[in-house]
Amino acid sequence: MTVPGQRILWFGVGLLAAAALCSTSALADEIRLKDGKKLYGVIVAYEDNMFKVKTDFGYVLVEKDKIASIIPDTPGQANSSQPVPPAKPSVSSDPKPATEPDPAATAKKEKAAAIAASAKARPEIPVATKAAADASAPAIKTAVATPKSTLLPSSAPPPPPKPADREEIQGNLYTNHEYGFRMYKAPSWQLIDGAGQALPNAIVAMGTSNESTLLVVGREDTKTPLDSAAPAVEKRLHEVYDNYRLISQRKTVVGGQPAFEYRYRGMADGHDWSGTLSVVSHGGDIMTILGMTFADTDLIQIQENVIARSIASVDFSVK
Repeated sequence: MTVPGQRILWFGVGLLAAAALCSTSALADEIRLKDGKKLYGVIVAYEDNMFKVKTDFGYVLVEKDKIASIIPDTPGQANSSQPVPPAKPSVSSDPKPATEPDPAATAKKEKAAAIAASAKARPEIPVATKAAADASAPAIKTAVATPKSTLLPSSAPPPPPKPADREEIQGNLYTNHEYGFRMYKAPSWQLIDGAGQALPNAIVAMGTSNESTLLVVGREDTKTPLDSAAPAVEKRLHEVYDNYRLISQRKTVVGGQPAFEYRYRGMADGHDWSGTLSVVSHGGDIMTILGMTFADTDLIQIQENVIARSIASVDFSVK
């Protein structure tokens, strides 16, 4: 779409071109168009079937196919004309006897031939002619927009596929795609940043907003068998809690995998904690699930049951 400023500019250019077509200037070639109009000026360039004519009002571009004849400005030749051939355009004057060549006409012909053969000539200031307003008139050359396909290299690689989410929560179900497990998440629990520091090599931590109940899933950096790895993990709890007390321990199964379960009590951060630690052997890895809640509140029984449900719901069949 042409902006208003551009419309004003082209309107002014059109007025200048119309004046050039109607002018009669001395010492200029007469260019007769097929629609009956006449143009007076000097041909200075030719390119893409377009003559560039210098007039008293500026430069005008005229399409070759629209020209009926060109009468050079040669003394005594004003009434003679030469039609423009369909091949490469040329300008000629009335023939003179071979014994008496007209130097001015010969120079004019050579000049016109040189201009027509110049494929590198470029118009300096394109000016619209009055014929450009007619439906049959040629349009002024304008800048050609660069095709969008040339703006990007054809060999540009496609964008990489978006990686799958590492973890997601759907309702009361937490799924970890990276480590391939899912488990129950209580409605009041949320993922907690930083709470995973409660257990080394933590994968995810979740719990209540006031962190009175926490559950941390981790992966041990060890290749030792479960019978040796489980006691080593439980021993680290002695360093975390004051007055650590082991309540019970047993072999069990978590998510269809062999596991050890430890239940304990201990003091930390001014609170008495009740905790359950499950150490699970899964595909050559040692996974740990540590759930803990305040033991000095009336909700201890409820939160212990929620932790037990979460651990029992672990499923390692996620693909």
